[in-house]
Amino acid sequence: MMREDGAFLMASRPQGKPYAGYWEFPGGKLEAGESLRDALAREFEEELGVRVREAQFWRSLRVDYPHALVDLQFCRITAWEGEPQGREGQQLSWQTLPVTLSPVLPGALPVLEWLAEDPG
Repeated sequence: MMREDGAFLMASRPQGKPYAGYWEFPGGKLEAGESLRDALAREFEEELGVRVREAQFWRSLRVDYPHALVDLQFCRITAWEGEPQGREGQQLSWQTLPVTLSPVLPGALPVLEWLAEDPG
């Protein structure tokens, strides 16, 4: 999620999940037969209570974590309805570069580099 002023939303990983307390970009898993756009809408409604109005695919990344090999698809969400809320107990923070949060999930670090190159 990116605001007009260039700030982007980051969320802490909830307790009980791998890397609990690490900061990442909100999102989730694609369900079987689900499109990227549908998954994005569902996950942001479930996790943050917002309705995605405008989103564009941006980049992808494969991350090999100790617990799983993960294919990540990043989208830029530029329009939504509602105020983001941590519905799963996660903390939320609007950030600009350089981020002031720690620790950052390893899979989010390349995204921060991409944002530095292409702030949108």
